[in-house]
Amino acid sequence: MRVGLCSPLPPARTGVADYAAALLAALRKHGQVEVAPRRADVFLYQIGNNQIHREIYQRALAEPGVVVLHDAVLQHFFLGWLDEAEYAREFVYNYGEWHRGLAADLWRNRASSALGHRYYQFPMLRRIAEVSRAVVVHNPAAARMVREHAPGARVVEIPHLFAQPAQPSAAEALAFRRRWGIPEAAFVFGVFGYLRESKRLPEVLDAFAALRRARPDTALVVAGEFVSADLRRAAEPMLRQPGVVRIPHLPERDFWRAAAAVDACVNLRYPGAGETSGIGVRLMGIGKPVLLTAGEETARYGEAACCRIDAGPGERASLWHHMVLLTSVVDAAREIGLRGADHVAQHHAPERISRQFWKLLCECGG
Repeated sequence: MRVGLCSPLPPARTGVADYAAALLAALRKHGQVEVAPRRADVFLYQIGNNQIHREIYQRALAEPGVVVLHDAVLQHFFLGWLDEAEYAREFVYNYGEWHRGLAADLWRNRASSALGHRYYQFPMLRRIAEVSRAVVVHNPAAARMVREHAPGARVVEIPHLFAQPAQPSAAEALAFRRRWGIPEAAFVFGVFGYLRESKRLPEVLDAFAALRRARPDTALVVAGEFVSADLRRAAEPMLRQPGVVRIPHLPERDFWRAAAAVDACVNLRYPGAGETSGIGVRLMGIGKPVLLTAGEETARYGEAACCRIDAGPGERASLWHHMVLLTSVVDAAREIGLRGADHVAQHHAPERISRQFWKLLCECGG
């Protein structure tokens, strides 16, 4: 069987590209997989919510195959692609003619879409879910969203793949700390990846400021590019507070040095878009405790494999209490990290994930 993989790949600056490269290597152990061929027995499409996926989405509609939804809310994808009339038609296709007025209102107020809850309530998945031979998701929230839009769709939940990297040495991790002026003995939290509103950076910075007043031996690394100029301007004064280390986008090797250098990862998502964070899985996989927003998206992780942070009004207090726990209780961070690594090794290993994908591809490719 010949499989065609349609996806961004490195050096594209997206987690989907890194994921697709790891999945490609694992799938090729099972059979023939080519990147974006003209013909294949079955195509495997990787779909996210930014414009790098536009041509892939269009091909997935024209030549249906197996679609992997890395984001189960495509609302922002369409807002960034379509004009007002096209957006309204797509919205009506998903939710009916009686919602045309709502589509117009959402379009007019799209500047608030990054954190506006009602934008996340309309994922706009019907078209891609209806035509695809199967839709792969990584968590129960995404599975529910797809079924709500296309009850007849074949939805398969496969955990997010984790490929164990070549681990940086302790000396490399220490050198990374020294390069950025981080004390060797400090307990370091890290925020990684594209910095968008849903990652709750101002709330993280606020909770860290409160922690730092009680625990001066702490630091917070913020690494990545801002998606929004408004968010960057709002966060800049807080990024200058004591203990915060601001780092730009990190190439792959430097990312793993930074991951080895931090003691815990803060990886919040609210409002949720049905996505499973590749960065969260990566940090769990190497034994770092990860602070994640509680919800359907993180429901599959073992109860003690991560730190679940309450969403909504209790978010800041929940985040602060977990930060205090990790920095104050002897071996708490180590134990949570070990349990997280064990969970990832059991459920997210490339061999296990690629077998599930290959079985599905064989079924869909005939």
